[in-house]
Amino acid sequence: MRINMQIELKHESEWAEAQKIEIGVDLVAAAKQQLKFLAAVDRKRFLYEGPALQRAIYRYNAFWLPLLAKHSESQLVEGPLVVPLDCEWIWHCHRLNPIRYKSDCEDLYGRILDNSNVVSSTQGTCSRQTEEIWTKLYPGEHYDLNLAAALEEDISERMLGLKKCTSYDLVSAVFLPGNAMIIRHLQINIFTWSTYICTRSVLVSKPHMSHDLFVKEALARYKGFLHLIRRNREKSIRRFCVPTYDVDLMWHSHQLHPVSYCEDLIRVHGQVLEHDDMDSDRSKGQKLDVGFSGTTNQWEETFGRRYWKAGAMYRGDSPSPVTLVPFSSKSKKSKDLFSSDEYQNIVQVPDVKFVEVLLEIVGVRGLPESHKGRLSVEFSKSQPDLFFNAKQTLSILSESGEKMVASFNCEPKGELLFELVSPSTSPIKRTPRVLGFASLSLQDYLVPVSKLSDEKWLELVPSSGYASSESMCLRVGFSFTVPNPALFVLHMVRFRPFTKNSCLFPLTGWTQHAKSWTRVMTDAGTEVITLQMRNSKKEKDNFTPRKEVIGITASGETCTMAEFVENGWSLLDSRWSLRFQKPSCENSHLCMLIGDRVVNIFPGRKLDYEPKHHEMQKKERDFVTAVEFSADSPYGEAVALINLKSGVVKVREEPLLLTMVVLAFVLSNIMENEGFEGLPTTEDNVEADNLIKKESRFPVVGKENTTALPVESQVELNGNAVKVNKEVPANSPSTASGCGSGCGSGCGSGCGSGNMVKSGGFGGGHGSGRGNMVKSSGCGGGCGSGCGGGCGGGCSGGCGSMVKSTSCGGCGGGCGNMVKSSGCGGCGSGCGGGAMVAGSRQHT
Repeated sequence: MRINMQIELKHESEWAEAQKIEIGVDLVAAAKQQLKFLAAVDRKRFLYEGPALQRAIYRYNAFWLPLLAKHSESQLVEGPLVVPLDCEWIWHCHRLNPIRYKSDCEDLYGRILDNSNVVSSTQGTCSRQTEEIWTKLYPGEHYDLNLAAALEEDISERMLGLKKCTSYDLVSAVFLPGNAMIIRHLQINIFTWSTYICTRSVLVSKPHMSHDLFVKEALARYKGFLHLIRRNREKSIRRFCVPTYDVDLMWHSHQLHPVSYCEDLIRVHGQVLEHDDMDSDRSKGQKLDVGFSGTTNQWEETFGRRYWKAGAMYRGDSPSPVTLVPFSSKSKKSKDLFSSDEYQNIVQVPDVKFVEVLLEIVGVRGLPESHKGRLSVEFSKSQPDLFFNAKQTLSILSESGEKMVASFNCEPKGELLFELVSPSTSPIKRTPRVLGFASLSLQDYLVPVSKLSDEKWLELVPSSGYASSESMCLRVGFSFTVPNPALFVLHMVRFRPFTKNSCLFPLTGWTQHAKSWTRVMTDAGTEVITLQMRNSKKEKDNFTPRKEVIGITASGETCTMAEFVENGWSLLDSRWSLRFQKPSCENSHLCMLIGDRVVNIFPGRKLDYEPKHHEMQKKERDFVTAVEFSADSPYGEAVALINLKSGVVKVREEPLLLTMVVLAFVLSNIMENEGFEGLPTTEDNVEADNLIKKESRFPVVGKENTTALPVESQVELNGNAVKVNKEVPANSPSTASGCGSGCGSGCGSGCGSGNMVKSGGFGGGHGSGRGNMVKSSGCGGGCGSGCGGGCGGGCSGGCGSMVKSTSCGGCGGGCGNMVKSSGCGGCGSGCGGGAMVAGSRQHT
């Protein structure tokens, strides 16, 4: 115990020493400004390559640096100098090689050209005075980049004629992995994607990146990083130290203030610290991999805290852009556009937030003397959670010698529960023995947000028969992101007319839905609106039938949601116009929503919905992505994802909920009845994929989702546990209890293939083919034929699944799923690929 306390005191002493490092600039403010600037640059992607980049480099050397040199000698304007955006982009990339920037400035101008009394054009400061002095000094050159002139003129000869010009390859500097990393990772999700070419960024930064607490903790970790390098120099240790992305954000922000950076680094290290961004190879055994492993070990040995950080880890390749041509409109999008609209309140779904969590069991102490065998820890949530609803097992680093980090998403409430378990020694009873319990309250850290990472000893409450001479404790390291809004997720549930041969009678109140109604439901099973496609009752020109979508709101009011007019659709009383086009190429959009906002519908999953880990592309035909174009997002922002096969609609913002639900309904109807180029018809979707569990909520943390990845280079924030240098079983079954015989062929004694997950009190029955039964309680005996699971006192034919049902029996024919029904004798989705599914919220 005393040894442990001494080690912990040493760790705290090292951390305190690191925090004494003085930084001559406000890096918290500088980091936030850098994020804002990079967002502006990403809206001008012509600055990434080609003639515009060449012109920007010329303007930087010929005009900006000389102007900055004059301004540093004697202030040219009363206020701060405002740097043009294109020049600031090149200046940004030049400064990220601090040693080269220092030598270039000294060679060309005799001193380092600093950014004191200079502001970015993105800071909202009036640039009139700067433009006036610019025009006076350079009458033939516009203050802002003239893109048309840049595209027409070959600037190479003018570059050769410059007397003062850096020989540093600024074109390559723009494409350095480090610069690209900052651009893409800050823009998409605090370094959420890969570290390669910066031209692939498509989204603005996530809220947690610029949150005060996240940035302040990043600053503390940056000082810790500088301290490690100082210790290495003191001990003459040669180590390539690799930062996590939050640390690298602060490092880049520091370099953007070149005088302060040089002075601070000389004071700490005796020399200016080089920033090596040339390497992007993360494969095993390469420089980045070895360097990151060494930095991780040194950090944890020096400070006694985890080096990984939620929201700051590598997460794979960046998504592909949907277009290389920016949207030209100058109109700003308004997320509150329809806040006062009569349609706004028709669909209401509760707001849900999520956090990303990284978790590691570092050590254990105070074990009973009678303990034998290898220990592990099982963890779960204390209350139902939309994103985290399974028990997971982690090894203990001090016991196993291997690092295993759990990565998952959950709601920012409740408690994490931990059970210290030991393998059973009984040859008959193989259930692990529980030695003790502990808990960790999420509210203590996240309500309100007070701390995003910690490492502490949790005292275990011993199980009976496992008393110890001292308290048993678990050392747990954990990290969170700031809570973020989850996606709105709704599900379309198809209902077909009842027939005389139906095995159940329709309940009172359901007769109004007897003609192919589709109900739109939330996760709780709440109906938010019911939709039907029908022929319009209005006068028809030339007796040509006209289609319309009728909706019945939760209050019982009937209204027209969409009408077919001329060669397209009018949605929500002409607020949106849906126009179709013949796809000109593989990546072109299928149709366009035109209103006060512009939304194109692309086939497949695009941008931040793009499938990761090389998922099978054949499933892409089931999806379309709604991509909004605006002055804020000229290259498109993914605002919704629609699964036309399962009826799942995922929407980023509430004002678009009803619009996307109506759009999904119209597209599903066209696909089923007519089909159009670029989207499959119903006959194309013959695969009976079980999409219920995958689409109704975020993937649970379970062994079936576990991925073995080295934490030094990959941490998957998708509900997976990540084990280092050792494979994790990926085929373990889901939890099942109280399951009777038969039903769905995966439950009890059935035949064929299927799955039974978390079932209680399930009666006898039988089924053949493929089917799934998930979270059912109180189901009577039933039968299922063909490809499905018929539950309750009823029958089912065709392809179907029953999920989360309580005391229900059902019937259905064809392909369909029934999910989360309560106390009803329903119809198992009817025919033609319909689905009855609950709604949920997902994170981005």
